[in-house]
Amino acid sequence: MLHRAFLPVTLSILLLMAACSTVPLTGRRQLSLMPASQMQAMSYQEYDGFLKENKLSSDATKTALVKRVGQRIQLSVEQYMREKGLGDQLAGYAWEFNLVESDEVNAWCMPGGKVVVYTGLLPVAQDETGLAVVMGHEIAHAIARHGDERMSQNMLQQFGGLALSTYLETKPAETQQLWMTAYGVGSTVGVMLPYSRTHESEADHMGLIFMAMAGYDPAASLTFWERMSAGKSGAPVELLSTHPSDKTRIANLRKLLPEARKRYHPKG
Repeated sequence: MLHRAFLPVTLSILLLMAACSTVPLTGRRQLSLMPASQMQAMSYQEYDGFLKENKLSSDATKTALVKRVGQRIQLSVEQYMREKGLGDQLAGYAWEFNLVESDEVNAWCMPGGKVVVYTGLLPVAQDETGLAVVMGHEIAHAIARHGDERMSQNMLQQFGGLALSTYLETKPAETQQLWMTAYGVGSTVGVMLPYSRTHESEADHMGLIFMAMAGYDPAASLTFWERMSAGKSGAPVELLSTHPSDKTRIANLRKLLPEARKRYHPKG
């Protein structure tokens, strides 16, 4: 018979085993304590708040570009997930693609397919395919539930064995704060916190497949990151960074190109 002192530990282990999910494409097991529906509900609330406090681009041509690229990648994601029998993981998604006025060279995607691209990214992207590199990568973070994983890890560290249902019911403010910490989204700032190198590599891989399936040449990912590398100075040493260095990223993407090219069919 199991000693009573070990019951909480045993239950915690069983909880963690039950709360594991698998990242599409890579197959990596990850901790996922938060229901997707809960993550999406918080995402939609914060996304709407961000759009109210930040200026949308008035450039109809550039806005249409962002929406076109986003919608094409959305279709490729939906196709990929159906092929893998994972279509149910997109339940509740309410895709949205917006271009926001900002000099930042940045873009991000919240749970449920809520995407923002900053106008400062467009000159670096240069064209539609370059933009697809970034949007495919950011959308991949959401599909892989990287933010959910980070939030689950924070919950486990801070609240340990507290039942998830109890936590969500009795600590809504703390839940919201953990979400804000996981995604780094404030009332006036929409900047994702750096993902881990594992997350970044997974998003590179998945994003490459998604953009290829959407009809964008995956080889453009190499030239995009070369441009990013040429435009930076004082980049941190890779071992001190949460991101792969541009050199390592480009080398990894080059290795993945043959796989991505099998899914690439140019669209007119």
